[in-house]
Amino acid sequence: MIERTVLEEFVVRFTEAFNREDLEEVLSLMSEDAVYEEFDGRRRVGKQAIREAFAPQFRGDFGRIRFHIEDLFVDERAGKALVRWRCEIDKSARRRFWRGLDILHVRDGLVREKHTYAKAERLRLEEET
Repeated sequence: MIERTVLEEFVVRFTEAFNREDLEEVLSLMSEDAVYEEFDGRRRVGKQAIREAFAPQFRGDFGRIRFHIEDLFVDERAGKALVRWRCEIDKSARRRFWRGLDILHVRDGLVREKHTYAKAERLRLEEET
């Protein structure tokens, strides 16, 4: 079991790595077989697939993105955290924002799963197969 404060500090560090646009640090905090589920339902497995998913964001394709933590809940026994954030996007002298949350599964000091849910402008709908 991870200590509560250690898990909270880890989640803040993980979020701040996004804000510094430090893709290498973000990936260093994830397990080799990590799972990332995007807000639109896409699922990426493994660091390489996750790197490819994050690359446009870290290149600045969408503008300058910053996550501001609004709430943080942790279950240290399960190694899980829920972080609710406000995402600000600055692009072409225009600022927009949206809210969402990440559910993180942490084991052995690394993110094993990152599930993102968001209040987004557009949704990608898929039929179940």
